[in-house]
Amino acid sequence: MSKLKKFSISLPIVATLMLWGKTYIVYKTSFNIKLENFMQELILFINPLSFLLFVLGISLFLNSEKVRNRYIIITSFILGFVLYGNVVFYRFFTDFLTLPVLFQTSNFADLGDSAITEIHWYDFVYFIDIAILFIIMKFKSTAIKITPVKKTNRRAYFLVATAMLFLNLGLAETERPQLLTRTFDREMLVKNLGTYNYHLYDIFLQSKSSAQRAMANGSELVDIDNYISASFVKPDKDMFGVAEGKNLIVISLESMQSFVMNNDVYGQEVTPFLNEFIKDSYYFDEFYHQTGQGKTSDSEFLLENSLYPLNRGAVFFTHSGNKYDAMAQKLANNGYHSSTMHANNKSFWNRDIMYQALGYDYFYSATDYSITPENSVGWGMKDIPFFEQSVDIMKTIPKPFYTKMITLTNHHPFRVEGEDKLIDEYDSKSGTLNRYFTTVRYMDEAVKDFIQRLKDEGIYEESIIVMYGDHYGISENHNEAMSQYLGKEVTPFVNTQLQRVPLIVHIPSVTDNGKGKTISKIGGQIDLKPTLLHLLGINTKKDIQFGEDLFSPDHRDFTVFRDGRFVTKDYVYADNTCYSKDTEEQVEASYCEPFKEKASKELNYSDKIIYGDLLRFYEDPDYTSNTTH
Repeated sequence: MSKLKKFSISLPIVATLMLWGKTYIVYKTSFNIKLENFMQELILFINPLSFLLFVLGISLFLNSEKVRNRYIIITSFILGFVLYGNVVFYRFFTDFLTLPVLFQTSNFADLGDSAITEIHWYDFVYFIDIAILFIIMKFKSTAIKITPVKKTNRRAYFLVATAMLFLNLGLAETERPQLLTRTFDREMLVKNLGTYNYHLYDIFLQSKSSAQRAMANGSELVDIDNYISASFVKPDKDMFGVAEGKNLIVISLESMQSFVMNNDVYGQEVTPFLNEFIKDSYYFDEFYHQTGQGKTSDSEFLLENSLYPLNRGAVFFTHSGNKYDAMAQKLANNGYHSSTMHANNKSFWNRDIMYQALGYDYFYSATDYSITPENSVGWGMKDIPFFEQSVDIMKTIPKPFYTKMITLTNHHPFRVEGEDKLIDEYDSKSGTLNRYFTTVRYMDEAVKDFIQRLKDEGIYEESIIVMYGDHYGISENHNEAMSQYLGKEVTPFVNTQLQRVPLIVHIPSVTDNGKGKTISKIGGQIDLKPTLLHLLGINTKKDIQFGEDLFSPDHRDFTVFRDGRFVTKDYVYADNTCYSKDTEEQVEASYCEPFKEKASKELNYSDKIIYGDLLRFYEDPDYTSNTTH
């Protein structure tokens, strides 16, 4: 019997084709990448190829078959793991990994429950190509012949790879001019450059940012300072100093979005206490979070500095050594004892280091609380015992004090059980959304108990109490379930509106007995610092800040997100589309055009301040002599 003819293949080509196909399938099934035309589909299809050809083509220069095969397997696994890491990260954050995020290793231990929730049993399919490569190598002696690429063909191989790269870049630049300047839009970069090239570009950006501080000088701050000075709005004369000398208690409401306010699940109010509390408070119902990958830490950064967070990673990690002009330090300079209360470990989000840079006097962390298995759930201490123990701490703090409190229970994956489950879960295909209402309801009850304890201990009347949502809780991955709950499709316009978070400013002597009111100004977390300092009678005219006092009659209805979206009084700009707020329909791009320049300028100016550590030059005589102050 004659021998069967072996099937000849080139292993690098096979590995490239499998990774290429897998990457494109992942694009279409695991990421919500919006495509507007055939050209964008074509770019998405070809963008992994040039990188894979180059990286796996290195094996062509390895003479040993054993070493060559090992290189291909290991490289394929690493690239597959990078792709899978983006899938898991995207499932919760609807975003792509960046190098600074990978450096946040001190957070990994605390991510436990949230990370496990986003890893599924069927995820082994993301590594099937590795198994196929093993099989090919195992049976190469019987049915498959692995043929090496001849030296004469290597040049042609890399010419094809180079041609694919330039074709990709050319099509991308045609479809999206100045693509590489839009570093805040990671989806745009992945859609046009591909996952792997995007990560290479991210490494380049990280190296560039490290060099920016070394090369920065005070002259860069002059234009920024002039822009900010010209944009400053005077505080309302009746509100400036209305809470002077009072304690300032700021509560960061974990993952709290505004759509739950004055809303219900099957007739059960989600936030019954807060619904009543806002009647005795100033409630801002058009207030948006502006966080990036740093999530809660980004909201803290916005609160303290009135600067935008970075588009990559968390400022708390990447630039904790910078000089800042933070609210905590300004209040400390005005006689306040400043602190943060958070029943979590000190190193999470690098808080123990960053809080020193922001000028806090003390960080009340996990070691300052009595934490037991009975009073903990999910990420740590439950909100009710956290607030109870925090009030006991407040009684010992010198007055007046400023303290920021960070809640925990309403955190992904949103789990409460037994007597803590005060309302029924929602019924949809998203367990995350279903459970979200129960943890929000628990947080509402915790705030209710906290306010009562402040009254019982005599702290309430001497304090101004501010609450705000730190970031979204329900990502775009749950749009189908959100559509069910809202009773309408979650379009890019609706999704942008879902980024509203509550802002509640409660001043007992001013707003009690039904004297509060709802204020529908467009604002964001960038506005918190000037708003709160002005209420306490501290002027911010000379501060480097991008926010505006929300109580000022001159406050402009405008807020920009870290990803480049923005909201004005009449329009919403999202997904590169201008929408009318009245009709929720697309309108001519020209209506949003005047605001695009302002949005881009402020994000870029803020990035320059952080990357260059420009505030270290603020007191430099050579700098101040050239400014308008």
